[in-house]
This record gives sequence, structure tokens and C-alpha cells, in this order.
Amino acid sequence: MSSEKPVMIEFRDVHKYYGDYHALRGINATIRAGEFFSLLGPSGCGKTTLLRTIAGFEGISSGAVMIGGEDMADVPANQRPTNMVFQSYAIFPHLTVAENVGFGLRKDPRSKAEKAKAVEDALGMVGLTGYGARAAHALSGGQRQRVALARALILKPKVLLLDEPLSALDKKMREQMQVELIKLQRQVGITFILVTHDQEEALVMSDRIAVMFEGQIAQLADPETLYRRPASRKVADFIGTMNFLPAKILSEAGGKVEVEAQGFGKITLNDDQVMSAEGSAGGATVGFRPETLTILFDGQTGSDFESEAVVEEVVYYGDMTYYDIKIKGCDTAVRLSMRNVFGRPVLDIGTKTRVAWSAGALVLFR
Repeated sequence: MSSEKPVMIEFRDVHKYYGDYHALRGINATIRAGEFFSLLGPSGCGKTTLLRTIAGFEGISSGAVMIGGEDMADVPANQRPTNMVFQSYAIFPHLTVAENVGFGLRKDPRSKAEKAKAVEDALGMVGLTGYGARAAHALSGGQRQRVALARALILKPKVLLLDEPLSALDKKMREQMQVELIKLQRQVGITFILVTHDQEEALVMSDRIAVMFEGQIAQLADPETLYRRPASRKVADFIGTMNFLPAKILSEAGGKVEVEAQGFGKITLNDDQVMSAEGSAGGATVGFRPETLTILFDGQTGSDFESEAVVEEVVYYGDMTYYDIKIKGCDTAVRLSMRNVFGRPVLDIGTKTRVAWSAGALVLFR
């Protein structure tokens, strides 16, 4: 018996045109109940348009958007089981925090006392207990974001839509709110759908991510799969940092592919390490993340493979150091990252060293 959660939202061959502009191009995907799902992509890729089709703020040209098994074609935005938190938060500055949060309850038949209790419960849910009487214009950016969340959640939607809600916050507050949103989603148990162009934010917060380019979903997967096994070079280029080296395919047999990569020599890869070359300038390439290369300090030995290298650039981040290194036999430098554990030196530019890697960390784009 499958433990997979039921489908909450389904896109069936969704197309959207703005005149001659094809904004959404045959979107097919499902989002499960209780899932934290992200739509990730560069500006203009269609992610916000797709979010707005769920909310009912945008109609579609063809296809179907289903919520809870019901076609939303004739269901107006105010009758859908969704609510949205906008990038600007849309807080009313002339109202108190409590009045903002309770704004959607104006026509609710509950008593004044019941509504006040609902507002206080919603404020408690987002960590703003006791803030009800405060003027909305006196809040910080993080507090305004929480008020917007409470205002959306008080209506108990089945789906909460988040349109880049953290983009206006500074780095430290944004990271704090990422964790709090994850906890909040687990607490309320409803489906959260986040639109973001921030790859790190999507990787941190999501159960699954749909990476979009030019109105299409290029890959839909969990964060680890997207990061370690990007389906195409275009996705790999967009998610985090990845090095690419020219490669030549030597043979394919028995679920194995033997390649010769510049600087790495002959390597045998499994079929599941072979991906699409979409987004490549042409020819096969081997891709690998900076943390999958390791500098070998005095007395250390490698894993599967090792090579001589020279440090060309050093960028120190406190907890991590990023090196641009020139591996023997490579035409260009590659990026390598090392955690700065106690006692480990930070190498200077020009230092000759040795680096190691494992074949299992490589991906072939062809």
C-alpha cells in the first residue's frame, strides 16, 4: 500500500498566451497535499504566471488546472481554496496588526470574540503573540512578512501561495525566515507553493522543486536529486556552482560508460550519471560540484583519483574557502571548496598541491 500523499494540484497541458507571447508551454505536473513545493527559475521563465493560474488571478489559454480533483476553469479567485502572500506583503499601514490579520474575516458569521481569538491564534502561529495592537507601519520587514502569513493562514486555505515573500529581507533575516517557514508549514500541514529565483532558498525549503526555463519545466525532483543529478547541463548551470570539463566518450556497454575527461583521464561512469547536454555549446562534458574535489594535504591519500594542481585564486568565507585551481592537463581553472576545520591551513595563490576526486561524484552531459 503506497504511503504517498494524495494529489492536491494538477496541471494538465497548461498553455498561456499573452498575445503572441507563449508564457506557459504545456505544463504537466502534480503537487501533493501537505507538500512544500517550489517553482524555481530566472526572471521571465513563467513561474509567477503559473502560480497566479493556481490562485485564479490569471486565466489559461488551454489545458486544465485542478485543485483537489476539481477543474478550476469556472471557479473565481475568491472561491478557490487558496490564499497568497505577495512579495510586497500588501499590509495596510493605517490598520493595526490585529486589524490586518483579521481583515479577511469581515464577513465571517462568527462572533467578535471568536474572531479575536482566531486572530490571536494566527499571530501566535507566526510568533507575534501580543503584537495585535501595534501599528502596522511600525513593524520591521520580517514582522510585516509574518503579519502577511498570519492574514493568509487565518482563512485556513488548503494551499498557501508564496510569491517571493523573502526577497525584500536582508540575508540574516531571510535565512531565519526560511527555517521558520519550514516549521510553520509542518505545523499547519497544508500545501505551500513558493516562487523564487534563489536556488539556495529553494534547496533549503522544498520537498520538491520544479526548475523552469522559457515557460517549461526542465526538471521536477527533490533537492538532492536536482543538485547531484541535474537532468541537463542547463539545469546544472542554474542550480549552484558546477565545473565542466571537455570529455570524449570511449565506449558504452553493460550499463557503464567509459569516458576520457580533460585532466581527469579515463573514467568509468554508470548510466544514471549520464544526462542531457541541453544548454551546452556542443560536445560531451563532465560536470562536478566544487565540494567533490578535495585538496590533499601532507600525508593524505586520495580516493579513486588524484592529480597535481596549482592554486590560482583564493576566496575566504570564514567557514569555507573557495579555490580556483589549475589541474594538470586542463585548459582552464576549476572551482574547489574546502571547509575550514581547525588546524587546516588556507593555501596561498601559486601553491602547488594535489587534488582528489571520486568517479561517483561526476555527471556526464552528452
